[in-house]
Amino acid sequence: MPTLYIVPTPIGNLEDVTLRALRVLREADLIAAEDTRVTRRLLARYDIPARLTSFHAHSGRRKTEFLLERLADGEDVALVSDAGSPTINDPGSELVSAAAERGFGVVALPGASAVTAALAASGVPTDFGFIHLGFLPRRRPDRLRVLRDAAAERRTLTAFETPHRLTRALRDVRDALGDRRIAVCRELTKMHEEVFRGSVSDAIAHFTEPRGEFTLVIAGAPEPPPPSESGGDAEKRAIQALARLKREGASAKDAASAVSKSTGIPRRALYALWLSIDEEAGARE
Repeated sequence: MPTLYIVPTPIGNLEDVTLRALRVLREADLIAAEDTRVTRRLLARYDIPARLTSFHAHSGRRKTEFLLERLADGEDVALVSDAGSPTINDPGSELVSAAAERGFGVVALPGASAVTAALAASGVPTDFGFIHLGFLPRRRPDRLRVLRDAAAERRTLTAFETPHRLTRALRDVRDALGDRRIAVCRELTKMHEEVFRGSVSDAIAHFTEPRGEFTLVIAGAPEPPPPSESGGDAEKRAIQALARLKREGASAKDAASAVSKSTGIPRRALYALWLSIDEEAGARE
């Protein structure tokens, strides 16, 4: 059966490719690569003939149909991205879905992953599992919204970030999640690999001139307060959280949603508390 192979490639060190991946790349009739220049370096390292075609986020439906036609002609196609596994923060999911729907074989190979490597090296516990947020949004309001939505999540959070946005992203992590335990993993598997472990504030102070590719591993939300907490204490804590979010520019909807997750207080009640904060501010004026 003609098969689409999803082939992970090294995230840095070219020795991290698997023997199976090399065999599939050598035997495939065609290799669909996110960046043919990057893939050529890997193929040259292992003396694999380059039977390449480009396939990236902007290739469009026509290129997907071209690859499906090659499968229909009985050829095996290997899909690779620049680093790690295709379809994980990389293009390819539409092709995979279309190939499966048309009855072709679809086989995913295991391999290198910045997420699992960062988790393993972080020292941050994953007792409750983890959630991968992908690349954090470029715009600050969108980034804060994503982080606040995860504020009450007990599972460890992972995310990718670029060097020119790292400092701003770390500040937003601290504002939205608190000064949590974090591991900032830089240039994993490469010559200048670095894993920084500490608080978010410590990470901000450390990375004054960030360079390279970054994977963040952020500790999940702390255990919620015991049920014995009185209603008055919970309300006081909620008002403090709402006031802080209001100072940071959050909307009433986003603030109520985030605080509801952390306190268990219904959002409708939190809207009323939000309005009371406005009224108190107006009275002081």
